[in-house]
Amino acid sequence: MKQPKLNSIHHAAIICSDYQRSKQFYTELLGLTVLDENYRAERDSYKLDLALPDGGQVELFSMPGAPQRLSYPEAQGLRHLAFAVSDIEVWVEWLADNGVGHEPVRVDPYTGKRFLFFADPDDLPLELYEQA
Repeated sequence: MKQPKLNSIHHAAIICSDYQRSKQFYTELLGLTVLDENYRAERDSYKLDLALPDGGQVELFSMPGAPQRLSYPEAQGLRHLAFAVSDIEVWVEWLADNGVGHEPVRVDPYTGKRFLFFADPDDLPLELYEQA
């Protein structure tokens, strides 16, 4: 049998500590579009599906009692979530205008592309990676 191919990343799932704060961050600051929002009574948990322009998704969960991340960002497991952007400088200005701190813009030594790291409301590491 020939090896099947993966098409793309469908979604990344994030568990947040404050659902409303994180919902506002991902929709208003990052501009992701709400696809669906559900309250799961049996888990006392929300699940919010957010759309990226390329068809990918971010799933935002509230999970009462979930433990905090152990270290930033070098814990075993998923290291960070990266979003492709067209112009890193526009995002530098947008983050500053909205009071979101970030690490200095760096250049990927292998691709020559610019990128930066910042954090969501739960200190989860996010990256903006310039594709232009």
